[in-house]
Amino acid sequence: GKTTLLTSIGLINEPTHGKVIIDGTTVADEGWLPGIDLKRLRREKLGFIFQHHNLIPFLSALENVMVALEINHLSGAEAKSRATELLAALNLGHRLNNYPTALSGGEAQRVAIARALANKPKVILADEPTAALDTENGKNVMSLLKSLAVENHSAILVVTHDHRMVEGFDRIFHVSDGRIAGEETNSDGN
Repeated sequence: GKTTLLTSIGLINEPTHGKVIIDGTTVADEGWLPGIDLKRLRREKLGFIFQHHNLIPFLSALENVMVALEINHLSGAEAKSRATELLAALNLGHRLNNYPTALSGGEAQRVAIARALANKPKVILADEPTAALDTENGKNVMSLLKSLAVENHSAILVVTHDHRMVEGFDRIFHVSDGRIAGEETNSDGN
């Protein structure tokens, strides 16, 4: 249920109930609205962190992040600079030229996170973003996500079973059997 909710909000699965509003634009109301360019919205407004990374196997870590930037028409030099900066922030500066098969699960997850953050999305959708990470890297990733969300005025929607990773978030929704089962509000969240 949680991943289905995330992919519906992320414009991957068509919702059959409720509305989806992205950055002030209603894109779905009991189904997709006509005239909505879903590909453009996904590309420009959303950043996806998939649980299973979904890295392109024949591209290096650097190229996997750069491709997201180049699709949004950022020049090669600018894309390389931004991708390098993000990977370094995730402690992967030494792995830029490694292909996904040469990365550990945690390293591949951090490349996927860098790719999701590359275009400074308005909404970051994260499906178990710390599942393949050790505790220290998990905390570093969540700290980076929160600081970039503040810096870029982004919202973060995280699906996780590890409640420690969302400590300090503004709002936490608990989902059970496909329905919201509870909510916590944190006035100190970022």
